[in-house]
Amino acid sequence: MKPDQLYIGIDSGTQGTKGIVYSTQHRTVLAEAYAEHNIIENSQGRREQDPAWWIEACTTVMEKILAHDRVNSGDVCAIGISGQQHGMVPLDKDGQVIRPAKLWCDTETSTQCDIITEAVGGLDQVIDLIGNAVAAGFTASKILWLKQEEPEAYERLASVLLPHDYINFWLTGERRTEYGDASGTAYFDVSARKWSVEILNAIDPSGKLEACLPELIPPEAPHGVIRPALARQFGLPANTFVSSGGGDNMMGAIGTGNVSPGVVTTSLGTSGTIYAYSDHPVIDRKGELAAFCSSSGGWLPLVCTMNVTVSTELIRDLLGLDLDGLNQKASAAPPGAQGVILLPYFNGERTPALPEARASFHGLTGMNTTPQNVSRAAMEGATLGLRYGLDVLRQQGIKPSEIRLVGGGAKSVLWRQMVADLFKCPVICPASTEAGALGAAVQSMWCHLSSQGEEAPLKDLADQHIAMDAATRTLPDNATSALYDDVYGRYLELDQAMRVINKAG
Repeated sequence: MKPDQLYIGIDSGTQGTKGIVYSTQHRTVLAEAYAEHNIIENSQGRREQDPAWWIEACTTVMEKILAHDRVNSGDVCAIGISGQQHGMVPLDKDGQVIRPAKLWCDTETSTQCDIITEAVGGLDQVIDLIGNAVAAGFTASKILWLKQEEPEAYERLASVLLPHDYINFWLTGERRTEYGDASGTAYFDVSARKWSVEILNAIDPSGKLEACLPELIPPEAPHGVIRPALARQFGLPANTFVSSGGGDNMMGAIGTGNVSPGVVTTSLGTSGTIYAYSDHPVIDRKGELAAFCSSSGGWLPLVCTMNVTVSTELIRDLLGLDLDGLNQKASAAPPGAQGVILLPYFNGERTPALPEARASFHGLTGMNTTPQNVSRAAMEGATLGLRYGLDVLRQQGIKPSEIRLVGGGAKSVLWRQMVADLFKCPVICPASTEAGALGAAVQSMWCHLSSQGEEAPLKDLADQHIAMDAATRTLPDNATSALYDDVYGRYLELDQAMRVINKAG
């Protein structure tokens, strides 16, 4: 009997690391595990993690999934890594981490975004160079912050890696990155798929920074082979491939089968993301849309909002509810929450670009200030922000035929219906709730099979190995969609009216 071919997918996110082992023979996940991360934060927008925590979590997860009685570690062919995007991992000449990594959700470096943009000649010039704006979450401003605020650390800098690249570096000893995750740095030209010397020189004209960047590789290429010591530690074959991997959104796209036009993936996680596949660069002159490359060989136009389950979790804690209780309260309120609207900017906001903004409830009266309406408004406010993001995609010619919903919020029947009604589009969830880890596993399969000379188009692999959960299919209700058009209009008016205050912090 032909041995099973197993593929490991690791998704290293902000809150923790998830790992799976996927079997091609059984077309199922054989084992999965999770380990939490800590975070370093302050009230000025600092959000950092020690990369050693990621390695510790990866080690724990790998040991757990490989110890499962259904898994023969000798059948593992490749490993794929999905990682939180944009984080800055600074290494010295010996490959040692210099300081904690600044994360995607760190807004402490928003001033440096303006400095870089002005140095290049303004937003239009930046978009001409890289296809993106220099957003507060992206990597570029974090490097300039390091140079300005911690010059001794910058002097030691020899390599700058993204979080998933750092895990690949740990696995293989190689310093490489692929186009998808690289396009979230704000110093990568997404059309030409190369580093932007002009942006790098705006950060450091000495040329030092350019010399610190890893080698660029295409997404189907292997990052390398697992280091012998790790192969022995985990009981893996010595020739186990490590694929190029990618950012969590790029791997989430693969893990939801979003590798051809028409499908739109929406994530209801800590942050919210909406993205679609394109066979050409999609560039927004306003800079609200992230013109990313995909990790599947195309492009991945994406909009990110900073506050989704952030909003519902804060209100849940405030009201002393568990998840079921929050859903029950929100379900008891009518669509529109009797006029209560939340601008959900608890962590500032990326789309629209309001990094210093703060959240606020509006429309409260003595009659509608109830736990039910506040609970529903928290869920609706996060979704209204995502609807704004979907409109940005639509303005660039993206035409969604189906929304594939992932993230913790996707488990809620109420929230799925809310998305369908607000987006006016059918919604369905993937059968696997671990889209990032599964996407990383399937990409590693693509890399491995291609390296063996097998004809294995990624779309074919996605069709074979990514299944949808038919029980979650949700259709929009026309009457509620019409009501939400009015709610959304009021949300936009409120957002515009509050921008003067929010831009001032």
